[in-house]
Amino acid sequence: MSHRVPRTALLSTAAVTAALLALTAVPAQAAPAGGQPFAAPVGGQPFAAAEAGQPFAAGPTVYDITDTLARDLAATVTPLAARVAADADQTLDLSAAVAGKGLGKRVAQADEAVLRAKGLEDADSALLQVRLAHPDMLPALRAGKAPLIAATPTDDTAADLVAYDRTGARVVLDVATVPARPVLMIEVDTAQALELGAEVLRSELAAAGVTSATTADGAPAVAAAGDQMQVASTGYWATKVTSLQVADIKEPFFKGNAEIFNIVGGYDLNGDPKVDIVEMPYLDKAATTYYPNQLLVHFKAYKWNLADVVMMEDDGDTNYKSLAIALVTALLTVIDGGAAFTPLVTAIIDAMPNKWWTDDPDYVDSWYTLSTKSTGRLNGAAGNAWMTVQPYWVAAL
Repeated sequence: MSHRVPRTALLSTAAVTAALLALTAVPAQAAPAGGQPFAAPVGGQPFAAAEAGQPFAAGPTVYDITDTLARDLAATVTPLAARVAADADQTLDLSAAVAGKGLGKRVAQADEAVLRAKGLEDADSALLQVRLAHPDMLPALRAGKAPLIAATPTDDTAADLVAYDRTGARVVLDVATVPARPVLMIEVDTAQALELGAEVLRSELAAAGVTSATTADGAPAVAAAGDQMQVASTGYWATKVTSLQVADIKEPFFKGNAEIFNIVGGYDLNGDPKVDIVEMPYLDKAATTYYPNQLLVHFKAYKWNLADVVMMEDDGDTNYKSLAIALVTALLTVIDGGAAFTPLVTAIIDAMPNKWWTDDPDYVDSWYTLSTKSTGRLNGAAGNAWMTVQPYWVAAL
């Protein structure tokens, strides 16, 4: 499906180009302090940081980085396992769990590389964590059975899980069966990554001129002066999600909780795209019904009484900077037809790179043309999720 640029301007062609250049240009990245750039797996090339003003160079993926780190930590997996076994959640911040100048520095280098791979290089955070692969492994772990260590794959279709023993030897596990031997997973804390990534999306979309109906904490945004006449002084209508469920996606035994977010799109009073990033941190498991009573669409200063929703999942390998670029590319070239609402779902989905249809990030489902009168159960277009909604009046204070 092709899209033409409106004459009245979502943004001019020059503005679109400038916005995309601003998104792709990054400052020079130095190698991690005190060490070499984090290398890709055996046979790969070290990660080369982008030069000033240039787009990110192709580097190792999140899985490349965590797989290399898992091998590095294999020789010291026993004391790491003891810390995990003693923790109530069997999940630990890896930088806190691994001490010492040698391995501690290596974990810090890996964390920096992961932030770059996820488009979060400006964040001052440590995203890597270590987790017991499955609760059924806990008795064997606490009994002192020698554990394996592995990186969580970012591809749900992987048939095997590559783990390492204390000698660094590869052990290939069947993803469909929980092994009797404990396995520690090195992975990204996707809950923290999504929180940081959602802010990147909001910031980059706003910088490109795509407005939002809510602030970062989900509160209604203050309408621009020109919008005030269209916003009732007593409040506005919203769509509230009373319950929802994502179908059983049959993820392998080692997968942790899902991290779900939504791209909610409509048009402002000028006919330009208005997009909100709405997180659903409570939605952890498939085939489970949740009752959030969460406001999903804020019909505040909307041109049309309609909005679209695309639901996605971060399974660890999402690059939020790249996702922002894809969204800007789509939204700045879509046209509001003027006489009728033009759906945004297709434009958003068409903008996603092919690799994002596997696990980076997962497309979950989408809903077209929610309105202020939408009520009852709404099945997603892909048949993978459903939600029940009702109109909700947000009264002014």
